Amino acid sequence: MSTSTVSDGPARPAPRAPRLSRNLRRVAGSVLAAALLLPLAACGGPGPDRGRVTVLAAASLTDVFEGIGTAYEKAHPGTEIAFSFAGSQELASQVRQGVPADVVVTADTLTMDGLRNETGEPVVIARNRLTIATAKGNPENITGLDDLSRSGLKVVLAAPEVPVGRYSRQILDKAGVAVRPVSQEPSVRAVLSKVQLGEADAGLVYVTDAAAAGGGVDTVAVPDARNAVASYPAATLDSAADAEAARAFVAWLRSAEARELLAEAGFETP
Repeated sequence: MSTSTVSDGPARPAPRAPRLSRNLRRVAGSVLAAALLLPLAACGGPGPDRGRVTVLAAASLTDVFEGIGTAYEKAHPGTEIAFSFAGSQELASQVRQGVPADVVVTADTLTMDGLRNETGEPVVIARNRLTIATAKGNPENITGLDDLSRSGLKVVLAAPEVPVGRYSRQILDKAGVAVRPVSQEPSVRAVLSKVQLGEADAGLVYVTDAAAAGGGVDTVAVPDARNAVASYPAATLDSAADAEAARAFVAWLRSAEARELLAEAGFETP
């Protein structure tokens, strides 16, 4: 409830509080600032997260790296591994644009070589080969590379700037097979998706991606003599927030445990 007071005469000014000296005010301000900063210091402040390693990785590593990240975190309590997957050419673009990250893993040495001014010394952690992915049941009865040039067959490939796209053209050129793809995709996963969705009869993908699709596609093997070998180099980024943690993760990718996980996913290991 509000109340009113009626004055019997002119109001007298209220007495002023004693004024703090300039030095005393300065001391009080310093104490207050310190008190406000203490909670921030206890939380680690606004600097980089030293317990997090961000990895830019080729799309074909998506499935196996999820397991590798879990295994690494279990072996290194307090460290979080965060992945960002894309085509290698897109990863390289992100690195050049300064996207915050600590490690990069590409699906070819050519793309990694183009980042030599941005990374530490790369090491190859895995290798892969290509296979022909067909619609489930292989309704077009594709038996090998030569069939991919058949009239009316819808073949999808990765774009030339994508590692698997370059490997695909290397294989086809070596075999003397002329293919006019119905589309050129930005990653191996996009090629696989086109085949799975029935938008293409066949496509060239990595062996590991076809395996990860389970029963979603059928495969036709490419003989080793006509195949290409994809190498996967990993390197720390010079811009890494925690260079030591980044180097530790790259080194672990060559460990027995990591090699075992890669082999289980169908990769060849050094």
